[in-house]
Amino acid sequence: MASRDPRWVLKDRPSFTLIIGLVITGICALVSFSFDVLNGAPVQFFIALVLALAPVPLLLAAVLALDRMEPEPRSNLIFAFAWGAGVAVLVAGVINSLNLHYIIDTAKLSEASARNIAATFGAPVVEETMKGLVLLGLLRFRRAELDGPTDGIIYASMVGLGFAMSENVSYYINALNSDLGVKGLAVTVVLRGILSPFAHPLFTSMIGVGVAYAATRNGPERVVYVLAGWSGAMLLHGLWNGLASYGGIPGLVVAYLTLLVVLLVMIGVVFRDRRRIVALIQRYLPPYEPTKLVSQADIYMLSTFPRRRQARQWAKAYGGKPGLRAMRDYQLAATELGLLHERAGRHMIDERTFHVEQRALLECMSTARSGFPVPSVHARTFAQGTPPPGYAPGAPG
Repeated sequence: MASRDPRWVLKDRPSFTLIIGLVITGICALVSFSFDVLNGAPVQFFIALVLALAPVPLLLAAVLALDRMEPEPRSNLIFAFAWGAGVAVLVAGVINSLNLHYIIDTAKLSEASARNIAATFGAPVVEETMKGLVLLGLLRFRRAELDGPTDGIIYASMVGLGFAMSENVSYYINALNSDLGVKGLAVTVVLRGILSPFAHPLFTSMIGVGVAYAATRNGPERVVYVLAGWSGAMLLHGLWNGLASYGGIPGLVVAYLTLLVVLLVMIGVVFRDRRRIVALIQRYLPPYEPTKLVSQADIYMLSTFPRRRQARQWAKAYGGKPGLRAMRDYQLAATELGLLHERAGRHMIDERTFHVEQRALLECMSTARSGFPVPSVHARTFAQGTPPPGYAPGAPG
């Protein structure tokens, strides 16, 4: 009987459950878009859809640039984005509409006043709850994927980008249908698509950080972290909507400055988390040197993004695409090995699980090393002046 492929431990295999989930989220997105088509002419819908989609590749690239030390499984990221663009938008849209009608009927307010109240006090609760559910799902069913706050921020950002994309379609159609027409559309695109594309990702990142901290704990404080993140997301979202609704131009300025501060804080959290992962690599990988799967040169290479990139360039230059794939697998498996030791140290996994995953990761590293190019004098000089003497990244031991 054939042995199991050790790459299973790298956790990037689409599953039947994932496919079903994507089908459901896709249907929800179509239903949501169908409402937009009914509210505006088809031509207006497609204009709005193109404008909403246009910045998405750049925004996704910016988010994924934060996810280079220990890249998350693409299947999970796709589902998170699809959840935000489909299920979260559809359910939140329905509930927000019901809330709006309830406020109008009970408070006897004008539609404009009711919209401001709903946007400030109702929408943040509904939308952050719907977006946050996918993060709770990860905590419940994919806890091992949440190795630190960076992971929580990445998944939250994917959900937020999907949500914002679908939501922008509705906003752009409403702008086209307003008295300002094209001018209103231009202003809306600038405000939502250019000046605040990361608003929803930043709101939900508060939940992501809380869920990620909860994933690394076992005690009752896990609930506190989740609730703190959820509360932070709703408060930040409500503050943003409230300032935009009631603050006029000064309110918008304060809202954007607040968003900028939160963005800088989140970037700081990511950089601090990177240092933590590097420290894990430098702490837990040296004992594996006798296996010949890790050397001091490899640990040196794994400790910074520039040297990791240089190693991949070296592998591609002398081994083509197979060499590049092998180097990527090696870097990911070695990083996951350090994180596995941390999970074991925190008693997040039992001894049997640790040994099973440890063995699989070491097999991945062994297989990857066998695919490295044969080191040569030229290969050793790919980053002259930075590596230690005799350094060839990932040279087979």
